[in-house]
Amino acid sequence: MLNQFLFKKIDNSQLIIFRVFYGLLVSAECYGAIATGWVRRTLIEPKFTFSFIGFEWLQPIPGNGMYIYFAIMGTLGLLIALGYKYRFSAFAFAFMWTGVYLMQKTSYNNHYYLLMLLAFIMAFLPAGRSLSLDTKLNPKFSSNTMYNWVRWVIILQLFIVYTYASIAKLYGDWLDFSIIEILMKSKKDYFLIGELLQQEWIHKIVAVFGILFDLLIVPALLWKPTRKIAFAFSIFFHLFNSVVFQIGIFPYLSLAFTVFFFEPQTIRNIFLKEKTITIDNETTLPKNASLLVGALSIYFLVQLALPLRHHTFKDDVLWTEEGHRMSWRMMLRSRTGNITFKVLNKETGKGSYINLDEYLTKKQKRKVACYPDFIWQFAQHLKEEYRKKGEDIQVFVSGRVKVNDNNYHQFIDPNVDLASVPWKHFSHNEWIRPSQKE
Repeated sequence: MLNQFLFKKIDNSQLIIFRVFYGLLVSAECYGAIATGWVRRTLIEPKFTFSFIGFEWLQPIPGNGMYIYFAIMGTLGLLIALGYKYRFSAFAFAFMWTGVYLMQKTSYNNHYYLLMLLAFIMAFLPAGRSLSLDTKLNPKFSSNTMYNWVRWVIILQLFIVYTYASIAKLYGDWLDFSIIEILMKSKKDYFLIGELLQQEWIHKIVAVFGILFDLLIVPALLWKPTRKIAFAFSIFFHLFNSVVFQIGIFPYLSLAFTVFFFEPQTIRNIFLKEKTITIDNETTLPKNASLLVGALSIYFLVQLALPLRHHTFKDDVLWTEEGHRMSWRMMLRSRTGNITFKVLNKETGKGSYINLDEYLTKKQKRKVACYPDFIWQFAQHLKEEYRKKGEDIQVFVSGRVKVNDNNYHQFIDPNVDLASVPWKHFSHNEWIRPSQKE
């Protein structure tokens, strides 16, 4: 039964058209990162970057190398859209984007993580089998069909993203609209809509609509009677996010995903202007069917488990941040803090305070002030910097953090030498002070 569902042959027009949108959008993202100064601010100006812990060796290419890096990724996006050397172009982009994702988290965004997952998914899918230069050069490679599992891999990934995003919003600061108010304060100066976004009734609409949209959009797009209405809501929702939150290509990538929910013939009529194609409905199992099903099962079990891992840590994830990333916890909190780093020479006992301006950009300082992994990594960086000067030091931190509209509270145990403690990936770091419930 499962094999008949997964390995049924279907029209591949949805995948083909999505490939074109995907390639163009990632190309725009990469070239845009250069044009808007994102590459310069995030990867060139900083003296070092805060990579994911364990990937400290993964640092930006010196000089103007990251401009070239992003230009190559942008070109790979165009090759993906054109379907030229598709498999190579898609895998090359996936690995290069993953490198960017892991080498810096100062500008972390859940959408960057989604794009990393999508890049590898697309690299494995047969998206170059039609409307591509590959099939022009080698017509034997052409096909108008794909297995049904290809479509459902995309749909299931989206369902996981949206559902966890909706569930995560079911907490106090979202339900009383206070986090919406905080998020909208920074939009006060927006042309025409700035003052409107400060209205309480707008905050209520955004909060309720955000929960319901994330929870219902995938089922509503799958069900034919509600599909067109859901698509109209999608256009409004994603354009609103694009204008208000300015999150790059991702609202448009989300709209591109909707091609997987419409009938293939509808997609052909709109984009390909082709007649109905004939598909053999017989289920033909590929030789690696069992391996494929096993691999997909493991992948989606991981995707289901990762957003739940914060429940295995002590204390509240909104306070500790442990288990926050890769969990589709989007726009849920605002963090501010103040912090001081004191280094103490083990041999002489002489201590001094660190001037963060000598080491960090403004954005990095904001992160170091209130995120525990940034704090720990900076302590390790100081330890290494002083080691190069022949000094063995301890690093003590004093800091207070405010989450959303709560009060400031002591965040780090000031008596712990952060230069000497390991980072715990799978359990609570005890030097993070307990949250103060309010």
